[in-house]
Amino acid sequence: MKASKSEGAYLLCIETATVVGSVALFLDDQLQGSIEYHRAKSHARLLMPMIRTLLNDMEVEPSALSGIAVSKGPGSYTGLRVGVSTAKGLCMALDKPLLSLSSLEALAWQLQPLAQRLGAWICPMIDARRMEVYCALYDANMGLQQPIQAKIVETGTFKELLQSQRVIFAGDGAAKCRELLEASPQAIVLPEQLSTARSMGPAVFQAFQRGQFEDLTTFEPFYLKDFVATKPRNRLKG
Repeated sequence: MKASKSEGAYLLCIETATVVGSVALFLDDQLQGSIEYHRAKSHARLLMPMIRTLLNDMEVEPSALSGIAVSKGPGSYTGLRVGVSTAKGLCMALDKPLLSLSSLEALAWQLQPLAQRLGAWICPMIDARRMEVYCALYDANMGLQQPIQAKIVETGTFKELLQSQRVIFAGDGAAKCRELLEASPQAIVLPEQLSTARSMGPAVFQAFQRGQFEDLTTFEPFYLKDFVATKPRNRLKG
């Protein structure tokens, strides 16, 4: 029998900012279950079936949800659009509040325990094409030290910071500039760590308690940069 009531708040979290799509269910800030997939360009096809499977496996009725949270960006234009439209549609259909969390903050929360052990700061990075990344900088207590920005990573980009501070760089953005980052012994590079719904719970629950809900009629993804479509190459005719 599926649960329809709970003493806590069931919060469904959705993350589609990168090629990895994931959903997670929290009871307050405690993870109950999650599902993720690593398939490029599959969010539109897999996201809703994954949500249904998760709720069914956890025996939680959609009506029992207290709120729905979505990773708002920055990240993949298409992925963010799919995630946000799905979350908004569910909120409207179920009459539930919408919450949001930066994709970079979601990634940083994964690394907070390690950062506290090492006395390091956290620089989550999401690939923004070529040698550009979306990034932010958090201290070990998740205090924002540098706001979200699009940054071109080149020799010396983080030189001044790394002279005085140990920093954990993580995400698919860190993967493509790993060699540059690892030139400093103060840099810890973890490209395999990607933003996931599993790490959204604590921040989302705090926002839920504070009533920090989004306006369903006006909320849009935080793209940071305008979408630029690439033109297909003309086929050569024999």
